[in-house]
Amino acid sequence: MPKLNTYLNFDGKAEEAFNFYKSVFGGEFLMVQRMSDMPGAEQLPENERSHIMHISLPIGKDDVLMASDIVPSMGHKLELGNYAYISVFTDGREEANRLFAGLSEGGEIEMALEDTFWGDYFGSFRDKFGINWMINYPQQGH
Repeated sequence: MPKLNTYLNFDGKAEEAFNFYKSVFGGEFLMVQRMSDMPGAEQLPENERSHIMHISLPIGKDDVLMASDIVPSMGHKLELGNYAYISVFTDGREEANRLFAGLSEGGEIEMALEDTFWGDYFGSFRDKFGINWMINYPQQGH
């Protein structure tokens, strides 16, 4: 069975965002590579050399959140939008509350965390880095 991981792009904020995510989820980074680590990095503008080429943080036992910064000097352009969410399924209400409160700090709540008509405990928001999240605790059978 294929495994899916979420990969995010930032405009110079990947390290800050991932330190924030690490403060909420815990764990240790699997990898942190900077643009200065790649061949030809000396040709990049000085301000882009410290940007993140790849960073990864394990979430739970089977998932990994990954990201990189864009490189404007190579023609990259970041366009934030509502086309994607990271959907986190928790093992309980307490964990849902903790993750929702931590990740939404400084962001914009779209739907407050609450019991829904479909039976789940659910909420959604955009974090302070422009990333959309859904926190879900499926209560059926619990």
